Amino acid sequence: MTVFIIVFLTALASLFAGTFGSGKWSRYFGIFGLLIALYVSYLPECSFFDQYKNMFEFGANAALFTKISIVTTIFIFIIAGFAFSNHRSHQSELYALMLFSLCGGIILFSYQNLVTLFLGVEILSIPLYVLAGANKTDLRSTEASMKYLLMGAFATGFLLFGVAMIYGTTGSFDLYKIHEFSTSAEGNLMFKLGAIMMLVALAFKVSLAPFHMWSPDVYQGAPSLISVFMMTVVKISAFFGFFRLMTIAFVGIIPDWIQVIGVLVIITLLLANAMGLAQSNAKKMLAYSSVSHAGYIALIFFGITNASIYNLAFYLFAYAIATVGMFMSLIWVEKLKRETSFMAFKGLSKNEPLISVVAAISLMSMAGVPLTAGFIGKFGIFSQAIVTNPMIVMIAILGSAISIAYYLRPIIAMFFYKESSFNTTEKVSFTYNAVAVVLIATMIGLGVYPDLFKMIFSL
Repeated sequence: MTVFIIVFLTALASLFAGTFGSGKWSRYFGIFGLLIALYVSYLPECSFFDQYKNMFEFGANAALFTKISIVTTIFIFIIAGFAFSNHRSHQSELYALMLFSLCGGIILFSYQNLVTLFLGVEILSIPLYVLAGANKTDLRSTEASMKYLLMGAFATGFLLFGVAMIYGTTGSFDLYKIHEFSTSAEGNLMFKLGAIMMLVALAFKVSLAPFHMWSPDVYQGAPSLISVFMMTVVKISAFFGFFRLMTIAFVGIIPDWIQVIGVLVIITLLLANAMGLAQSNAKKMLAYSSVSHAGYIALIFFGITNASIYNLAFYLFAYAIATVGMFMSLIWVEKLKRETSFMAFKGLSKNEPLISVVAAISLMSMAGVPLTAGFIGKFGIFSQAIVTNPMIVMIAILGSAISIAYYLRPIIAMFFYKESSFNTTEKVSFTYNAVAVVLIATMIGLGVYPDLFKMIFSL
């Protein structure tokens, strides 16, 4: 809970920093506070907070996913100086809202109770409704905000309906009391329906088809930096919350819900990859790519072992840094050309070779090409799931193969056109290039030496 309090206070500091210097200090307050929170996450939790363990327990797994989310958010804040350069009038609010959303994610890593789960989901989501519509001059951003709000309302309805059913049958909100009930709930239809309702609610949050609905439209319409935050930090938080709920509270009825997840995974992998292949816009392609990755990540529910948490964490971190790496390039192109079609990237490598390289390696990591972090992440989850459900893993491998086709299109545009379409003298800043170097080193380093992940996060 110490980390949660630090992040919350950092959000307040970033918000009120907007009263000075047009909010230009908010980003620095945010980065400084996140670095403190990251340091504290490596320390033992303060014993004072033991009294809250029945609602919120910051254990080893919560600490791991909190570190991943904070590191990702720090990368996002560093590149935000350029991405938010035209949002000077309300920049502080954008940083503060992202930090408040991160607070909800930290709750989802540590909840012990369905009430805390609900609070985590809502604190994670509500700031995003505002952030998605942050670009007030773009109707697509307003549309994204409305669509995300409607999706959130649907998800909240399913979640609360499910919680009511679970409480009605068990008489408790506590995860471990529900866990005990689930082992003897073989014939309890109401309990199973409650579990399915909650599954559907969290399927909305992680964008599993067909509950992804407007997610690609939201990712495309929102400001690009907000899109990358939603695709990474929000997905990390929602997926671990999802995994924690199903594998603790509902572990006794796995045969009843695992088939539902199996169907959702198959639909997600086939639909998202097919739609990704049909796109001509890089941002919309990345939106469907994010949906497809939800399908790959959901394979973690199959063949659960003691290594499942590690496999999930590794995949989510590999996916997060690859997404940030690709969006660095996309944000630069979007700012210069006001568009994000594949052809807008034409000849980028001749003007900005470093951000072109980080984008290319990021896309290869997303596709699962060997010697990248994404390959190790997919290998870990696929090798776990293939033990109990080889058919779904074969579909996932097919989806990965299809994804290579649309991941190659920006790479071809950046590197294989003789003439550059960037007629500008503006250059990427040193900070931007430094982040690109760190991301390249991390993706390649994790692909060559996976144990680097354990070293980074002190596992």
